[in-house]
Amino acid sequence: MLFVSFSSFSQNADSLYVVNHYDKAEYFIEMRDGVKLYTIVYSPKDDTKTYPFLMNRTCYNVQSYNDFKLRTPNPYLIDAGYILVYQDVRGRYMSGGTFDNMRPNIPGNDVKNRKDIDESSDTYDTIDWLIKNIKNNNGRVGIYGISYPGFYSAASLPDAHPALKAVSPQAPIADFFFDDFHHHGAFLQSYLPAFAVFGYQKDSITRRMWFRDELMRFFDQKVVDGYEFNLELGPLKNATENYHYDNFFWQQIVEHPNYDAFWQKRDLLPHLKNIKPAVMTVGGWFDAEDLYGPLNIYKTIEQNNPSVKNTIVMGPWTHGGWARERGKQTVNHIYFGDSISTFFQKNMEKVFFDYYLKDKGEMKLPEAYVFDTGLKKWEQFNEWPPKDVPTHTFTFHENGSLRIDEPDDPRLKFDYISDPMKPVPYRSEIEGLTFTPRNFITDDQRHASRRPDVLTFKTEVLQEDVTIAGEITADLIVSMTGTDADFIVKLIDVYPADYEDYEHNPENIRMGGYQQLVRHEVFRGRFRESYEHPEPFDPGEPTEVAFPLQDILHTFKKGHRIMIQIHSTWFPYIDRNPQKYVDNIYKADEEDFIKTTITVYGSSTVKAGGDLPLLELEPVVN
Repeated sequence: MLFVSFSSFSQNADSLYVVNHYDKAEYFIEMRDGVKLYTIVYSPKDDTKTYPFLMNRTCYNVQSYNDFKLRTPNPYLIDAGYILVYQDVRGRYMSGGTFDNMRPNIPGNDVKNRKDIDESSDTYDTIDWLIKNIKNNNGRVGIYGISYPGFYSAASLPDAHPALKAVSPQAPIADFFFDDFHHHGAFLQSYLPAFAVFGYQKDSITRRMWFRDELMRFFDQKVVDGYEFNLELGPLKNATENYHYDNFFWQQIVEHPNYDAFWQKRDLLPHLKNIKPAVMTVGGWFDAEDLYGPLNIYKTIEQNNPSVKNTIVMGPWTHGGWARERGKQTVNHIYFGDSISTFFQKNMEKVFFDYYLKDKGEMKLPEAYVFDTGLKKWEQFNEWPPKDVPTHTFTFHENGSLRIDEPDDPRLKFDYISDPMKPVPYRSEIEGLTFTPRNFITDDQRHASRRPDVLTFKTEVLQEDVTIAGEITADLIVSMTGTDADFIVKLIDVYPADYEDYEHNPENIRMGGYQQLVRHEVFRGRFRESYEHPEPFDPGEPTEVAFPLQDILHTFKKGHRIMIQIHSTWFPYIDRNPQKYVDNIYKADEEDFIKTTITVYGSSTVKAGGDLPLLELEPVVN
């Protein structure tokens, strides 16, 4: 979620271009409640034309944009000429007010006149001031942002200012119970260091990173093996005592372990109605942080606003990878092609903003511009998910056999012992502490296949290509000797034994037989009936646990195999479920962590492809 991008321009060349072509000004723009937000504006020196605004609202310090030495938007947009606006959101760095994570949207359609504030009103007030006070503007505004700034972009859509014409939420957060800090209520322990960035209020306006000392409580330790460090940390209550004892956001997490009104209010999706601006949502198929956000923001806007131009772009990137060009596009060990980010910047992002903000060019972007991560090429669709791609059902059989579109066998049972004291590692290699993990997202799963606490099923060698396009849903029938458990389901592409090694890979990485992670998800079993009202399992009682794994577009090529793995720990990406039901896992004691024998029944299935239903949540509390 902490995002820093480096453009294809060198820092020196980029800075020189900005100095020669733009004038910089700084403002404190007053909001309706009197709070002033620090804003940097770069205006083109050529004042013989008018220009649209291109705005980025961020909680990550707009000082980073000074002279464009650290972060830039799409360099082709800079060259095209826009009035570039960067703003510290309320409560961050040089802006006044108090910071609130995922500040709830205030329902209603009178944002112009109401007194209460949210991100929509702050965006509205900023746009209104810019239109009236910055010279040579053409009366149009576009907003973009990646990760948390992607949320601020999406949050501008409800009750948008009339001048806001184009919005591009990129890797946007939609709901912290399903993005970033949680996945289906399971806590991402790998995010423990991130709380320092989001859990401390500043004393006054400042240009410095005031939370650095808290962040270094973790990183000053020079941890080599993050798995061992987190295991030795013990229960999450030790994180409270040793690291986050004074962190307000951590305390909110601890006190709200379920999807109660606190989280429901922070869900942006129910507010994406009556949208007027054109929208281009961007995401990465290998984003371990914010995959739920872009997919569900796009789908929700499409469902609620059928007349709005609503485009989704999903490429072979990790978190925010489209904003930086590295030449060869790789994700960990897997190569996808050359100059893919540049292709996006020139042929999608620039086309989108130029058309809606400058009346320039033609709007030929399809409904969905989506990268097939198996064939390694872009595809265009008139709708997403495409309805002409079949849904496949995977069933589990004896001897680790995975079958496609064949009947299940309810008589079969598959057992494993899940031990939270010896959890399944999420990496095949040793990794230290990470702010947010990324490399594991296409990692080789052979290390997991060899463990007795991982169920592994694979098809015969494919005799023809199999394409999955759309949602994946796991529908497991399980029982256990304990009273709670997590369920990790992974979809894996198994390469042929003679697959050639990539040039960029280290000597020890062999692609022959590589088991590439394609899609995964974790589900905290206690939430199987309700995210707000969890329930323990009855020991020995077969119980349905169904959950979505999110969308993919991936072709499993002829000669490959398809694999599915199921297990109950994935550490320290995901925190450990004690497996003895406790009301609040963040307050669990050491003795609550127990081994449990888990049975997965042969009537379980995984369905993949097509337009499967959206995840249904409890009603939003206003």
